[in-house]
Amino acid sequence: MGISHWAMRGIVILLFLLLYGCIPITQRPIAPMDLPANFSMQGEVPLQARWWLDLQDKSLTLLIDQAITDNFSLLIAKERIIEAEAIARQVGASLVPTLDGQGTTTSTRSYKTDTTRNNFFLGLEASYEIDLWGRLRAQTDAAVLDTRATEADYHTAVISIAAEVATTWYLLVETNMQVELVTQQKETNSKVLELISAQFRSGKVGIADVLQQRQLVESNAATLAGLRANGRVFENQLAILIGVPPGTAALPQRVQLPTLPPLPDTGIPLDLLTNRPDIESSFLRLQAADNRVAVAVADQFPKLSISADVSTSGQHSRELFNNWFSTLGANLLGPIFDGGRRKEEVLRNESISRQRLYSHGQAILEAIGEVENSLIREKEQQVILGSQVTQLQYATETIEHVGNRYRQGAEGYLRVLQALVSQQGLQQNILTSRRQLINFRISLYRAISVRIPLQETGPVVQNSHTPPCTLQHPIKRQ
Repeated sequence: MGISHWAMRGIVILLFLLLYGCIPITQRPIAPMDLPANFSMQGEVPLQARWWLDLQDKSLTLLIDQAITDNFSLLIAKERIIEAEAIARQVGASLVPTLDGQGTTTSTRSYKTDTTRNNFFLGLEASYEIDLWGRLRAQTDAAVLDTRATEADYHTAVISIAAEVATTWYLLVETNMQVELVTQQKETNSKVLELISAQFRSGKVGIADVLQQRQLVESNAATLAGLRANGRVFENQLAILIGVPPGTAALPQRVQLPTLPPLPDTGIPLDLLTNRPDIESSFLRLQAADNRVAVAVADQFPKLSISADVSTSGQHSRELFNNWFSTLGANLLGPIFDGGRRKEEVLRNESISRQRLYSHGQAILEAIGEVENSLIREKEQQVILGSQVTQLQYATETIEHVGNRYRQGAEGYLRVLQALVSQQGLQQNILTSRRQLINFRISLYRAISVRIPLQETGPVVQNSHTPPCTLQHPIKRQ
């Protein structure tokens, strides 16, 4: 006596209740090591996501806004989110039944009897794999975690592009200021050359003094040529960052470096880890790797699937719905011998998970190091800049002193030349130090930056099938 459909369904449900299980997934903290309580320095100004606004530079704001919108690397990163979402939806489709339809018609001609026989067929076939051990859910969770990590990668790229635009912009600003400064120095040196030449013609100084001053003027001309070349290079770099062809960008103008704003509040290291999108991405990929370990473990156990189909056929289309046939089947498939393939797949995924853990730990250490290095460099750069300003004051006084003695004939020209070169070199170095100070602050902003609010970031896939035994994700979302 055959088993009825209801009996078959009962057997399937019983097997489901008896065999259903869930492979546990490792619960991990955000940091695999003890973190320091605080950073070495703390600011007082709250950090805003659009950190460049603190520099109060409208030109920089325009450039960064355009880069975030039009930079091709960011556009690629945004498309990767769409790709990852599609993959997650594909993987998640395994959690729902599949339904296929079929319709055929055949015509058979008998030349012996000179007759034709037609046959029409319509059918529906459904199949579904019961997720006994949570393999399908873990597989879907891993894909969703990868999608969230890809989204975090995009926000990391936004922060990096914004910092790169700011760094390149202030290199260009400093270069333009250096051009103005060296032009003024060349004019000053040319006037000094005229005075020395007049003294040479009157026989008060030798030709060597004139030649040395001419060499200084020529060195100014060479410096200007190098600065102009650097300026064009920085303009081209900015053009590429904002997504326009080099040589065609209408860049905004700025003639001065900004005054450095107060130090932002760096928070605590734990806040850094929960706010930085690159650390978020690293942690999400670690969780995805843990889920794939569960997938590999579950793949060693039996799989249970059910299938059903319903069909109708007839020699005439009007007969199609007169006769119906249906079948219901259950299939329990389990590995017996595979040469150790599944066991080795578990070991491989466990190794990948440990690699992700170590990479995550390294990323955390480097993130904390970036903050500390930026704080140290900015602090010491302030000392360097203050020393250079003091040296410039001494150099200016030295020029006045040796200049007077040179005009009185009590001092050789070499002392005058050395004092002049020292003063002008300090003027140039101070500009560079001011720009470096801004760069160190940009590095700090980048190291503690949170997600930058964007108008369009693309939707994030949410997993609606997360079972109770899967890992909860303690990542603070911005």
